[in-house]
Amino acid sequence: MRVLVSGASIAGPVVAYWLVRYGFEVTVVERAQRLRKAGGHAVDLFTPAIDISERMGVLDEIQAKATGIDRMVVHRPGSARPVGVDIGKVFTAISDRHVEVMRDELSEIYYRAARDDVEYVFGDSITAIDPDGTVAFERGAPRRFDIVIGADGLHSNVRSLVFGPEKDFTDFIGAYLAVLSMPGRHADPGVFTGHFRPDRVVGVYGDRHGGDARAVFLFRSDPLEYHYRDTDRQKALLRAAFAGMDPMVDGWLGELDAGGAFYFDSITQLRMDTWSRGRVTLVGDAGYCPGPAVGGSTSLAVLGAYTLAGELAAAGGDPERAFPAYERAMADPVRASRAFARGAARSLVPTSRFGVWALVNGSRLVAALPTPIARALARLNTKGVRLHDTMEVKDFSGV
Repeated sequence: MRVLVSGASIAGPVVAYWLVRYGFEVTVVERAQRLRKAGGHAVDLFTPAIDISERMGVLDEIQAKATGIDRMVVHRPGSARPVGVDIGKVFTAISDRHVEVMRDELSEIYYRAARDDVEYVFGDSITAIDPDGTVAFERGAPRRFDIVIGADGLHSNVRSLVFGPEKDFTDFIGAYLAVLSMPGRHADPGVFTGHFRPDRVVGVYGDRHGGDARAVFLFRSDPLEYHYRDTDRQKALLRAAFAGMDPMVDGWLGELDAGGAFYFDSITQLRMDTWSRGRVTLVGDAGYCPGPAVGGSTSLAVLGAYTLAGELAAAGGDPERAFPAYERAMADPVRASRAFARGAARSLVPTSRFGVWALVNGSRLVAALPTPIARALARLNTKGVRLHDTMEVKDFSGV
């Protein structure tokens, strides 16, 4: 069977890897001219995604690219001295197998895992999908596929073509995220240096491999008017939110016009009754984004891609059987991730000085506890900090 996957970031290459392993003929189409190098921020892989990556044979590569960020230094209002937190111990408590890696590095590792067995078409995009599986492209000639998978992110083109306008499915959580790449001199390797204020959180970090640093900005706001590709407007909004917060932060903002990779988006959830229609389905952020940076969306995308491929194989490629099984398997993880993301957004971007104090000192408390005790306490909270570590990975080895 011939499967078309739209998107070559995380979910796309993962679902392509597993589909090829199960004997499907897979084409991945990507709008960008090559694998995106957008300077992406650090993302977290928890136990289920680590297990899947190990089965793919790429875990050693991922661990070799781990950021190594294990310390946080926080500047907060009313305190002359910054506070240090051992965040390595925090992650040890909340996950049995956790790796933080730069998103671009992870995407390339998954891409390389099956690039020799998958047809990758860069610099093109889908313009129409007929019910019989005929797909029209912006540049290439029309082709027919048995299955079409949208793995093209929060602003999914496939979702818009098949299900309708994005606005019909989005739920704005109330905050925005921006990530800026800047020269490595702005950060100490392995350290996140942040400034926390009510409604605004910003920090810079560099991984142990050197290279560019990343500045990540989170801020609360009513809905803002901008197009998701209008970077000039986005940078102006970011300056308005953070200018004057601190001289160090002003220095980071000064890098906005230096040409480094830049990302800006709302922290928005997708809420759809179904992710499938006919021979088309969605995976990862395209179907069930719980909220960028707050909902474990990368691990959820890896789990969803693996599950979708497995259910298609188990059903012999029949979408009428595979898609409902896929949606049943992912329903609870998606629902739980949405709920977690809403709480995380409130905690990570506090609305008061007390909230800032609670966030910093709560992290310090976990880091100060002996690791066995901190881990035992965290395990009592499978719907909270341990949520993404406890999601089920189905066994498709008999397929």
